[in-house]
Amino acid sequence: MDFLHTQLNNIQRHLAFVAVDPIDWKFYVQSFSWAVTLFESYLLIRQYPLYSKKEPPAALAKHFDAGVFEKSQNYGKDKAKFAFFSGIFKQLLDSLLLHYGFYAWSWTAAGKLITKAGYGPEYEILQSIAFVFILFILSSLPTLPLQAYGTFVLEEKHGFNKTTPRIFVTDILKGWGIAFVLGAPFLAAFLYIFQWAGDRFVPWLMAFMISFQLIMVILYPTVIQPLFNKLSPLPEGDLRNRIENLAGKLKFPLKHLYEIDGSKRSSHSNAYFFGLPWSKHIVIFDTLIQQSKPEEVEAVLAHELGHWYYLHPTKMLAISQFHIFTILALFPAFLHAPPLLRSFDFPKAVAAKPPTLVAFLLFQMILTPIETVVSTAMNAVSRKFEWEADRFALELHEMVKEDSMKDMGERLSKALIQLHVKNLSTVWVDWMYSAYHHSHPTLTERLKALESYKSTKEKKAL
Repeated sequence: MDFLHTQLNNIQRHLAFVAVDPIDWKFYVQSFSWAVTLFESYLLIRQYPLYSKKEPPAALAKHFDAGVFEKSQNYGKDKAKFAFFSGIFKQLLDSLLLHYGFYAWSWTAAGKLITKAGYGPEYEILQSIAFVFILFILSSLPTLPLQAYGTFVLEEKHGFNKTTPRIFVTDILKGWGIAFVLGAPFLAAFLYIFQWAGDRFVPWLMAFMISFQLIMVILYPTVIQPLFNKLSPLPEGDLRNRIENLAGKLKFPLKHLYEIDGSKRSSHSNAYFFGLPWSKHIVIFDTLIQQSKPEEVEAVLAHELGHWYYLHPTKMLAISQFHIFTILALFPAFLHAPPLLRSFDFPKAVAAKPPTLVAFLLFQMILTPIETVVSTAMNAVSRKFEWEADRFALELHEMVKEDSMKDMGERLSKALIQLHVKNLSTVWVDWMYSAYHHSHPTLTERLKALESYKSTKEKKAL
C-alpha cells in the first residue's frame, strides 16, 4: 500500500501547477466540449448521405424488400437530424450554464437551502447532496421537450412508440425518485471516504465503488427494474426448453429465465443476462419472442452466452476499474486547487477550501476530450468481443457435441438480419461514424465474419 501511495504522490508532484497557476479552465472546457460536439456533428454529416442510398448492400439485398429498406433509410435520416439538433442544443445549454456561473449559483443555492433546514456550511456532505440535485433537476428540465419529441414524434412516426403520456411522466418521476433514494446515500458515502481517508482515498474509494456495483447487480433486477417493467417467468415450451438445454450443456449458472414486457414502451427488441458469477438470470423482450422463431432466439442467446464463456463482462469490468483508478489518481491535484474554482466563478471563500464534489465535477469536465478518446477505444474492445461471441455461437456444436446446433451460425445470421429488419436499423454505415459511436460491428461486417469463420472451418476439415 505504501508503494501505491508513493507512486500516487509522484503523480501529484507533476500536477502541482494546477493548485497555483491561474489557468482559464472555463475557456479550456468550453473549447474542448464544443470541439467534441462539432466533431460529432461532422460524423453525422459524413453519415447522412448514406441514408439516400436506394438499395441495401449486396450481401443484404435478398433480405430487404424495397419498402422495408426505404423505411429504414427514412428512420435513420430522421434520427440523424434529431441527433444533430439535440447535440447542438445540449451543448449550447451546457455552454450557457458554464458562461453564466450556474454551478457556482447552484452551490450557493444549496447552502441557502440547508441553512433554512438548520444546517450550516460545515455540513459539506449535506450541501453537496443538495447541490447535485439542484443541478440534476434544473439541467434536466430544458431537455424534457427533446425526450418527448424523440418518443412521441420520432418513434411514433416510424411505428415504434408504445409509451403513453402517463407512462412517460411516471417514468421521469420514478427516475428522479430512484436517483434521490440511491444517489443521496451513495454521494454521502463517496464524500465521507474523502473526509476519512484524506489524500489516501484512492484504494478505499475503489473498493467502495466496486462494492456498490455488485450491490446494484442485485438491486437493479429485484427492486428497480420491476418499477418500470414486468418480469414474468418464460412460459413452458420450445423456447424455454432450448435455452435450459443450452445453459445446462455449457454449465451456465442459470437461476431464472424471464420474459419482460418491453412492448409496453417500444416495439424494439433485445435480450440480456445479469447476475453474480454463481447466479445468472436471462431476460428476453416479449418483442423478440414475437418477432423471431425459437431457434433464432436460441442463436441470439448462444451469442450472449459466448460473452459469459469468454469472461467479456469481467474483462470490461476490469478495464473500467483501471479507467476509474486512473481518474482518481489524477484527481488529488485538482481537489486542492483554488484557481480551478475561481475560473468557474466560485466565490473566493468557497475556492479557498474547495468542496470535494465541486472539484470532482469540474475535474470531470476537464477530462472531456480524454474521455472521448477512451470511449472510442472501449468501443473497439467491445466490437472485438462481439466478434468472439459470434464465433462462439458458430462453433458451439463442437463444444457441446450436439449435431442439432451445427446450423447455429446460420441461425444467428438470420436472427441478426431479422432484428435489423424489424428495428429498421441502418445498414449503410460510415466507418468513422461507426468507430466513434458503435459498440457492435455493423450487420454487414458481422455476416461477412460469420461466413469467413465458416469457410475457414470447412477448409480445415478437408
